Amino acid sequence: MKWVVFNQKGGVGKSTIVCNLAAISAQRGRKTLVVDLDPQGNTTQYLLGKDAADSVDPHLGTFFEESLSLSMFPRGILEMIHDTPFKNLHILPSNPVLDTIHGKLEAKHKIMNLRRALGKLEGYSNIFLDTPPGHGFFTLSALIAADRCLIPFDCDEFSRRALYSLLEDIREVKEDHNPDLEVGGIIVNQFQSRALLPQQLVDELVGEGLPILKPFISASVKVRESHHASRPLIDLDPSHKLTKEFEELYLVIEKAHKSGRKLPRPK
Repeated sequence: MKWVVFNQKGGVGKSTIVCNLAAISAQRGRKTLVVDLDPQGNTTQYLLGKDAADSVDPHLGTFFEESLSLSMFPRGILEMIHDTPFKNLHILPSNPVLDTIHGKLEAKHKIMNLRRALGKLEGYSNIFLDTPPGHGFFTLSALIAADRCLIPFDCDEFSRRALYSLLEDIREVKEDHNPDLEVGGIIVNQFQSRALLPQQLVDELVGEGLPILKPFISASVKVRESHHASRPLIDLDPSHKLTKEFEELYLVIEKAHKSGRKLPRPK
């Protein structure tokens, strides 16, 4: 199953969600791949550490650069995949070169390349794709390559207004490029249970019939500690409340995709 975590807004926890769900998948014995399509490379740094992330090669930029070349013998995507320090967890790392080549990729109509390449991989139970802010070439490539889309929601009014646009973007990708794409659910992230507004916003979305997933992911300084240590929560602190929330969420999304949840239409 290929999962894309998508939101055009930055700072909503896409990288945190990708890395922690992927780490739980791997910890449960499933061979798991993370694909980092964000030129900033936060996911790559989270799983490899900054020093390793800065030097890792080849990378996703290499894959896209070679798709632009006229070489008769381009390397396959398998050569761009690297081990992480965590058993069963692998990464197709990002690189800043992605920022410089997206225009060429758009001009050469390379939007289906990632889907084709990931479709040829064998042995992976789960693939998690992290996307940059915005709705450019790399985000669209990820949506076209994925089976299910997870949408982080950080409980403010601006995010709520943007949510309907996100759902429409997903529907357009489904209709134009990827008929298999479905919404796997909306992940309530950085949730403050003692605050009135977050609960009110979530209740309203549930009332509209949108697929809000439970449990909600609590706001916690433990996330920053996890980033700093370059260790997903399941490795850093398996007994922490936040870790348990991510574990339960992982089980929920697996169950949701097996039920064949269809794309919702906002009221």
